[in-house]
Amino acid sequence: MKKILFVASEGTPFIKTGGLADVVGSLPKSIDRSYFDVRVILPLYACMNQPLKEMLTFKDSFSIDFDWREEYVGIFECEADGVMYYFIDNESLFGGIHPYGRDGFMEIKKFAYFSLASLYALETIDFIPDIIHCHDWQTGLVPVYLKERFRSNPLFNEIKTVMTIHNLKFQGRWNVSMIKELTGLPPYFFTPDKLEAYHDANLLKGGLVFADAITTVSKTYAEEIKTDFYGEGLDGLLNARSNDLRGIVNGIDYEDFDPETDTHIEYNFNARNFRKEKWKNKRSLQAELSLQQDEKMMMIGIVSRLTDQKGFDLINYVMDELCQDHVQLVILGTGEEEYENMFRHYAWKYSDKVSANLYYSESLSHKIYAACDALLMPSLFEPCGLSQLMSLRYGTLPIVRETGGLKDTVEPYNEIYSRGTGFSFTNYNAHEMLATVRFAEHIFYDRKREWNKMVDRAMAADFSWQASASLYQEMYDWLLGDV
Repeated sequence: MKKILFVASEGTPFIKTGGLADVVGSLPKSIDRSYFDVRVILPLYACMNQPLKEMLTFKDSFSIDFDWREEYVGIFECEADGVMYYFIDNESLFGGIHPYGRDGFMEIKKFAYFSLASLYALETIDFIPDIIHCHDWQTGLVPVYLKERFRSNPLFNEIKTVMTIHNLKFQGRWNVSMIKELTGLPPYFFTPDKLEAYHDANLLKGGLVFADAITTVSKTYAEEIKTDFYGEGLDGLLNARSNDLRGIVNGIDYEDFDPETDTHIEYNFNARNFRKEKWKNKRSLQAELSLQQDEKMMMIGIVSRLTDQKGFDLINYVMDELCQDHVQLVILGTGEEEYENMFRHYAWKYSDKVSANLYYSESLSHKIYAACDALLMPSLFEPCGLSQLMSLRYGTLPIVRETGGLKDTVEPYNEIYSRGTGFSFTNYNAHEMLATVRFAEHIFYDRKREWNKMVDRAMAADFSWQASASLYQEMYDWLLGDV
């Protein structure tokens, strides 16, 4: 049996701030357990919910040489959904009320420690993996330390590493002298062909240079990041390693997101009866949010972080025009003050048509996916995106810009051949987005039968983790020379 170890800064059900946690929580339990033994190692954050902490069992502790001192490493363990999880404990580094802080150097320090401690923990937990699967910059030093600190240990010589980029924008950068001092890595690691990038040390770059394989979370994003616009300064390296780079689209948990059994929504439905049942969720949500109650009015949902990356500057530019249409808009999320205030303003100005819910609620997000007719995602860039996958599952048609995972997962409507699962536009342009929204309105109001056929196709699309897991398994086999 082949052994795979996931090393990540977050993972459901234990700690979550974004989509990374969903991947780390869902992918291991979807991989074929008769062939792969997949385990996960995470930091033990003080802010983890107490009931989850009570599930953990202390295993062992030891000290490592880090940042010119002896640093404590505690190891806890727990099994969840048939997957063994290990946790690195160090209260001085993983304390606080949030998993991530605002002190940039402190973030670098705690995840450099986490990367090193995770490798030292392998012998203690008696699990020497064939592959270590690293996620984002927080684990970028794992492949580096493996090649430097552990190269003389015969147990570690055959370990392969995978580096997965969930969002290339975040790289773990700081000045070279401080990172050199912190990590204890020799000076020759801080050259332009290794960790140095534009006069800074770059932890993600280190992982990309030293990993045996690189993945990202959609095929289109894997191509986009090799260009200057999307490459965030690392496009040259990613082009050089293009033979080792592949894109595998994320999945979603089809048990958590199932309109037939979802306990968050008032009226359950499926692909056979959505014509009779789905609209009831719209009426229910309209009543809950004090919107005009009219099940025949098109409702467009937005479930997102409110940032420039997600295309909210486009929405801001045409919001007044959009509100003249016969549509309702339901927004859920938090983010930049500019966009929170923008939605507050339009919710006041068009109180019967716009509902701005500037917080996050898992329950309300499910209600929006179930109740809305369409979901708007006009992202500037989107490595994968999960909201469009959830909306497809609930028969809510995505309206997206053709970038990254949005392009890979939403087939644009073709009215000539009656194909497609949503609507898309190409250029990052507010009025091109508005024209696409209005085309969707036209199909919704004037060609209802075509709209319902699209819903049929959307709900039949398979973006479960089983589909993605098979592609990861192929990559693991390739990496270990079994293909």
